[in-house]
Amino acid sequence: MRLVGPSGEQVGIVPLAKALELAQEYDLDLVEVAANARPPVCKLMDYGKFKYESAMKAREARKNQAHTVIKEMKLRPKIDPHDYDTKKGHVVRFLKQGDKVKITIMFRGREQSRPELGFRLLQRLAEDVQDLGFVESNPKQDGRNMIMVLGPHKKKTEAMAEAREAQAARKAERQGAASEQAAEEPAEA
Repeated sequence: MRLVGPSGEQVGIVPLAKALELAQEYDLDLVEVAANARPPVCKLMDYGKFKYESAMKAREARKNQAHTVIKEMKLRPKIDPHDYDTKKGHVVRFLKQGDKVKITIMFRGREQSRPELGFRLLQRLAEDVQDLGFVESNPKQDGRNMIMVLGPHKKKTEAMAEAREAQAARKAERQGAASEQAAEEPAEA
């Protein structure tokens, strides 16, 4: 078998007995890393430490991973202008955070005979937020509801990075203001 030393150096092709002897000598484990290679490749390493480090890398990767979330906003065709502005503000916030937004217009009773009202409302909303997102799924009637999906222009990871930078800037600003205030207090006394 081909043996790799504890610090990554090539030991060479050695018999199994010699490899096990070296593993005992270094007080390490003999781990097969490439079984299908000819000859098979084994490495001298602390297997418990290796498993711990790989688990920590996997945890860190999961922590930095961005989950795609679809937020939902429900509207009615006869929505008040102020209510529309409030709902639009929520959609803007979701798109800035990098989330997709599913907008549902709910029709009740006679409103079902006027689907063009819902279509116009969805088009207006899409135009109002076109700088932050794009229409991923065009408006379509689904029973009593009309549905449209908006996707953000920037990825979730970019939005998360911007949010962290903004938070760090706010924190630095607060600390700077606090230190200025602390410097002024002894001068007054």
